[in-house]
Amino acid sequence: MRTIDFTPLYRSAVGFDRLAGMLESAARTSQENGWPPYNIETTGENAYRIEIAVAGFKPDELSLEVKENLLTVVGKKAANDDATAAQKTYLHRGLAKRDFERRFQLADYVVVTDANLDNGLLSISLKRELPEALKPRRIEIGTGAARLIEGEAAAA
Repeated sequence: MRTIDFTPLYRSAVGFDRLAGMLESAARTSQENGWPPYNIETTGENAYRIEIAVAGFKPDELSLEVKENLLTVVGKKAANDDATAAQKTYLHRGLAKRDFERRFQLADYVVVTDANLDNGLLSISLKRELPEALKPRRIEIGTGAARLIEGEAAAA
């Protein structure tokens, strides 16, 4: 694996150390096995959806957790499914029913709004919700009228 040197970024930018860490993390996780397959799509200006192919998993075998801008999706097959599978003789086994853990780094103010399992696809809806203090606001511009300083009389 090739490492990236972020020294020039640290010399000329302040407060981007978290971005460098995210890029390094993304480079490491891109080397993973890629299972289960997934899509990330934008569904609006501040809305996103992650779809993960989880064929064979039941809702109680899947869990989602968000902690410190990291969304973790975990799939654990129930123990009784393993016992049933051991009794079967497969000529070809193309459907993987193995445990998995998939992580997604979320930007600031991105929250999970919904999760649904339908036809083997786990669909996770996300939305960027900016606090009021960060939303653009209009600042009124005053006129050139002289302002009085408290305790001083207006100059005539």
